[in-house]
Amino acid sequence: MATLELEGIGGKPVAGTYEPDLASCMIAHTLTPYSTVVNTGLFINNAFVPAAGGSTLQIENPTTGKFLATVSAAQRSDVDAAVAAAKAAFEGPWGTLPPEKRGQLLNKLADLIERDADDLASLEALDAGILFGESKGLHIPQAAATLRYFAGWADKITGQLLRIPQGHAYTTRDPLGVCGAIVPWNAPLMITCWKLAPAIAAGNTLVIKTPEAAPLYGQKLALLVREAGFPPGAINVLCGLGAVAGQALAEHMQVRKISFTGSPGVGRRILRAAADTNFKKVTLELGGKGPSIVFADADLENALFWTTLGITANNGQVCAAGSRIYVEAHIYDSFLFAFAERIANYSVGNPLQPSTTKGPVINAAQKEKILAYIDKAKASSIRPLSVGEPIVREGHFVPNSAFADVPEDAAIMREEIFGPLASIARFTTESEAIAKANSTEYGLSAAIFTNNVSRAGRVSSQIQAGQVTINCWGVLHANTPFGGVKQSGFGRDMGEEALDSWLSTKTVKYNTLPSRM
Repeated sequence: MATLELEGIGGKPVAGTYEPDLASCMIAHTLTPYSTVVNTGLFINNAFVPAAGGSTLQIENPTTGKFLATVSAAQRSDVDAAVAAAKAAFEGPWGTLPPEKRGQLLNKLADLIERDADDLASLEALDAGILFGESKGLHIPQAAATLRYFAGWADKITGQLLRIPQGHAYTTRDPLGVCGAIVPWNAPLMITCWKLAPAIAAGNTLVIKTPEAAPLYGQKLALLVREAGFPPGAINVLCGLGAVAGQALAEHMQVRKISFTGSPGVGRRILRAAADTNFKKVTLELGGKGPSIVFADADLENALFWTTLGITANNGQVCAAGSRIYVEAHIYDSFLFAFAERIANYSVGNPLQPSTTKGPVINAAQKEKILAYIDKAKASSIRPLSVGEPIVREGHFVPNSAFADVPEDAAIMREEIFGPLASIARFTTESEAIAKANSTEYGLSAAIFTNNVSRAGRVSSQIQAGQVTINCWGVLHANTPFGGVKQSGFGRDMGEEALDSWLSTKTVKYNTLPSRM
């Protein structure tokens, strides 16, 4: 059980300053019950301030479907203020900070995130429905690891010395300036750190737009940014509607780069905004329809474990979800039997409780979308393999589901559902498996299960995706780039390659020959 209550303390200006209401989160789970407090204002220039006109958003707890908290909602003028603070920092103290100091600050932030892992995991459980154990055991360590990885890069970003006929030249890799990050709700802290870490290591300043459906982690993160010692304006955190705050950030003439993770539709709007304004850099990670290919020579138990996880982790609300499963004909029936058994084995409940293996999806709209896809598949006479009964309880819960013998043109096979719904089909040849895996406009992540090393290399080289995993699904590491091709977007998070999109290369040429009249 968990509740979050507005205490209403310090809600009025005092001596010309503003301290917004604090949200006090009373939490009970496997640990001794405790409480955590987060500010509800916008974090601009290292201070929490109210939104213009007192604009707010009400946040819902997806486990109960009931009111959770009220937070400030950034308006266009608030985005202007955050960008101005970031610009002043970039042109002032932040711009002259030694690179090794940036690395120290990132490491300190990682330390604080690890220290307050229980708070952050609890907040993600409360407003995003993410399992406490999944957040604390996976998302938070990955966030900290990413911060530490790029902290190591901060003082190692160098250019090149080049020979030219008239003398010599060199390049520098310079920060862009004020940058923006627009973050989704499905793994908010982890994905925020994917963007924050390289942006800061490269020397930029940053305005983060947190997801309106799940912003409380960001309110906590802002406190840790200030505690870590980042100078005012270096990192600003705004909650607000995407159509208001996100749009204002994408259109802002002083913002030099936007990094976005989310839907293709919003990604297109961000690209248009960049083209219509200042041609700011844009990187996009736009979801997927990930194939998992299971060959007959695979370790079946291992393949079952990972393919089940690939569609049930975070209720399938994962951009890299393995929602299309292709199984070689020789083992197809045995795979279906075992998969149906595994996907139906879950414990529904409060994501803060250790016994819970299935929490809620993010909101009522997402729940209805998932259920509509299930109904559509049934109406199309697609073979139901495992379709659980509706989960009758308060909150936004959906059953794990799978369909077998799914045609390639079926909606559940082609469209990103963002829910725990697997589409399974058989294949007979390697070339057929590759063709089916590539028959999508998405190209984010794929998985191959085989004990044949030659086949693994051969098939992975032909899969059109930004990431291919062999005998596992969806594993992430701070030093390996992650991103997509085709309509899954462009640009990379994590890995050395991620730095490129947060930097600009400048060429300096020296003419060492004497001038001639």
